[in-house]
Amino acid sequence: KVLGEDHNDTLVTVNNLGVVYKKLKDYEKALEYYERALKGKEKMLGKTHPSTLMTVMNIAIVYKNGLKDYGKAEELYQRALEGYEAQLGKDHESTKGCAFNLAICFARAGEKLKLRKIIDEYPHIMIEQPAIK
Repeated sequence: KVLGEDHNDTLVTVNNLGVVYKKLKDYEKALEYYERALKGKEKMLGKTHPSTLMTVMNIAIVYKNGLKDYGKAEELYQRALEGYEAQLGKDHESTKGCAFNLAICFARAGEKLKLRKIIDEYPHIMIEQPAIK
């Protein structure tokens, strides 16, 4: 109550609660906290702020690893990747990490053409993780 629900410290804590619930494999509860953090970060920081994009990626991870909803995960990773590219550039570690996660999503979903395209765009993926095919 002292800081308010949209204060950065509050949003970081809410996001961290999402992390805890994700680790406990309570994916619905994790999404609840991540989405609350996302709403606040979008309002306070904007939709393309790196902190906002990290929360988008956290949500994508829940969909990819927990709920196995690769379509929803892809949509979120694409959003984060576009934001990271615009804000930080293609060579930034956050951008490259997002591209890597998107590649894993494509591989798990059997999306070979999309996987080839992201690898062509981000060749570091094959250097760091040659098992992705």
